[in-house]
Amino acid sequence: MLTVSRLLSQGQGLAPVLLRRAASVALDWGVRQKSRFAATDSAGRALAVFLPRGSVVRGGDVLVAEDGSLVRVLAAPQPVLRITPCPAHGTPVDLLRAAYHLGNRHVPVELRPDYLQIEPDPVLAEMLRAMHLIVQERSEAFEPEAGAYGHDAAPAGGHAHLHEHSHDDSHNHAHAHDHDHRHAHGQDHGQDQGAPHANNGHAH
Repeated sequence: MLTVSRLLSQGQGLAPVLLRRAASVALDWGVRQKSRFAATDSAGRALAVFLPRGSVVRGGDVLVAEDGSLVRVLAAPQPVLRITPCPAHGTPVDLLRAAYHLGNRHVPVELRPDYLQIEPDPVLAEMLRAMHLIVQERSEAFEPEAGAYGHDAAPAGGHAHLHEHSHDDSHNHAHAHDHDHRHAHGQDHGQDQGAPHANNGHAH
């Protein structure tokens, strides 16, 4: 069994000839969003994958085994719902509206210029059809947007960096909010202890 602990996003830095010679492994989204999983590559070798927590594997990425072996990752076809505007009177805004509602439900969504893709869900399919969108069951590779589901390796690496920065900003904001809240709470508490005179002073 080959142990894998490294991931090269889209084979970055590798010569094309090495990528052509490498074995491959086809993985669906359910596996690729995990940082630890087992698989078998095209050469019949068993892989034990242990990536940093939060890693997401994309089609085109390359796994690097401890012995230096390279394994190209293919996004395996899987059941999806493809969402397109109604050809008669639909507009691209319809897709934006659908993406907005799906995002509110924290649904992994693959965004394309002329369609969306999500994992099968009969309730969501009914909602989308009620919005006059065309929903088709298909078998396709599924590559949902990065960022909301963990730290992607680059090319989602750049995105992950931005996400982390945003998280820090949010943390600082939350800290300031908590501080202000505690300060205000302390004032109120002191006013309560100060009896009517403090309350009258505050009102004044």
